[in-house]
Formats: sequence, structure tokens, C-alpha cells
Amino acid sequence: MKVISTLARRTRRTAERGMSTAEYAVGTLGACTVGGVLVKIGQSDWFGDLVKSVISRIPELLPF
Repeated sequence: MKVISTLARRTRRTAERGMSTAEYAVGTLGACTVGGVLVKIGQSDWFGDLVKSVISRIPELLPF
């Protein structure tokens, strides 16, 4: 019975290693996708205009 238990634990550990590797791969792919979308948005004209308008309004909002 102890042999089966040890074998089951080793098999479970091996399966968990594979799952964590797959999870890291999916997480990395997701992070790269989000980063790519943010870069594309950041390079667009409307986003640049939005940032300029927000920065130009900051002095109006300051109380001094």
C-alpha cells in the first residue's frame, strides 16, 4: 500500500509541475497581449490628444 501511495504522490507532483508551467505560459501570453494593446493605444493620435488635454487642465485644478 505504501508503494502505491508514494507512486501516486510522485505522479501528482509531476502533473502539478506541468500545470504550473502551463499557467505561467498562459499568464505570460496574456501579459504580452495586454502590453501590445496598450502600446497600440498609446501610439494612437486620440490618446495623445487626451493626454495633452489632461495635462493642460492640471493647472486649472490646482488651488494655488
